[in-house]
Formats: sequence, structure tokens, C-alpha cells
Amino acid sequence: MERFQIPLPVVAVVSRELAELYTHAKLDVLFMEAGAPGDSPEGAKPLKCTTWMKAINRDPSVDAQAALGHLLHEMMEVDSYSPEIINESRERIRTVLGKHGLSYGEGGHIVGVSVSAPTRTLEGVLRGRKLDSLNIEFERALKHVEVDPPAAVAAACAILEAFCKVYIEDEQLEKPKDQTVKPLWNTVQKHLGLDPSAIEDDDLKRILTGLISVVDGLAAFRTHTGSVHGRGRKSYNLKGRHARLAIHSAHTLVAFAIETWDHRKSSPS
Repeated sequence: MERFQIPLPVVAVVSRELAELYTHAKLDVLFMEAGAPGDSPEGAKPLKCTTWMKAINRDPSVDAQAALGHLLHEMMEVDSYSPEIINESRERIRTVLGKHGLSYGEGGHIVGVSVSAPTRTLEGVLRGRKLDSLNIEFERALKHVEVDPPAAVAAACAILEAFCKVYIEDEQLEKPKDQTVKPLWNTVQKHLGLDPSAIEDDDLKRILTGLISVVDGLAAFRTHTGSVHGRGRKSYNLKGRHARLAIHSAHTLVAFAIETWDHRKSSPS
């Protein structure tokens, strides 16, 4: 099996978040405990974190998956900072992990490695609006709902985010500053004409309202019920049936959006 390496976008985001929270001394201890090779790199804190994480990737003797989990453990589970600061940091971590089919599991475990990331052909599937191929992507996520529910949810959410980004790029729309799923979908929804307030038929409006609420639910599901969620007052044990609900909901939404997009492309202007 190919050795796991921390994706470079994950390196960038994690480095930035660690540097915001910790002192140089704390970072030195944290990386050394994680098994990072070599001496503490020189430079500003973000550069130090980035350099050391890249060194972890290069050194075959270091378990990069375990090291990443250790680096994130305190940030994701210990509420020693103001809720506003730590929750925003956690959300950015969850988002970038999810984009790469990964999630944070309680106790410093990075889950989803090699099982939940969308295939490299996903972008082509989305650009070609190929529903049969899209179904395969969601089937891959469904295969792991029992063994790794959080990773399965992360994969489904990543497919929805990928669709939104492909749509925005192909339609040459302005990208939202916040690249998480809800702002991305809001941009796509308006351009596709799926705003329920603009629909005259009451029955269709009800269906669209429920369908679009799936985006809010998915974002909340990944935030509050997955293993990526830090310890709070409530601990929710994500089961296979919950992950299956999230995946089927995401599938329905993306399939409908693609069909609507295809209809708009094929209809005369």
C-alpha cells in the first residue's frame, strides 16, 4: 500500500491554524511528540509548521497519518480557547480534511485514508454531467458507511463541494470568499434558478425548500455528528444509518442539480 502523505492543502491550513493558536515553544513540543524529524525549523510560526509537516511527508520512518492526528488532537478536542476562535479553526480543519476524503476521529485518529476520497475522474464526471458515473462515486461512499461512517459522510460532502466548484468555474461565476459547501451552493442555487422564493408552484416550492435544506443538514452533520467534531456538551455517535441518510440526500441534490444544469444547456436560449 502506498504510504500516506499529508495533502499539501491540508499542510497549508493546519500550519496556519497551529501557528495562530500556539507559541514557538508549544509548537516545538507538539511536533517532537508527533515524531517530526530533525531540529525545529527556523522562521515564523507558519513557516516552521509547514517545513516540519513537509519533513514528515518526506521521511518514510514517520507515520504521517498518526503524526497529523497528534498535531490536531488538542486543537480538535480541548476547549481551552474562546468558542468563536476554536470553532472557526476546527471548521477550517474539517473542511480541508473533507475535501481530501479525510476526517478527524476522536483520540487523534485521521480516518478515511484510502477509502473515502472521490476518484480522480470525478471532475470529468461532473463536467460531463454523467449521472451513471456520478452514481458510482456515491456507491463508493456507501460501501464504507458501516466501517467508517464519518469518512463516508465526508466523501459525500466532498462530492457536493466538487460539483459546486465545477459549476462555478464552467459558468464563469464569481467564487464566494468562503469556499465551504454552503456559500458554494448558494452561488450555484441562484444561478440555476433553484431559489424556492422565485418558484410560483407551491408544491414544487415545498419540495425545493426541503431539498435545498439538505445542504444545511450536510454541513451541520459533518460538523456536529461526525468524528471530526470536537468534544462538546453532547457527543453524537454517528452510525451507518446516519451516514447513509446523508449520502443519499447529497446524491439526490447533486443529481437534480446536474439534470437541471443539463436541461439549461440543452434548451434554446
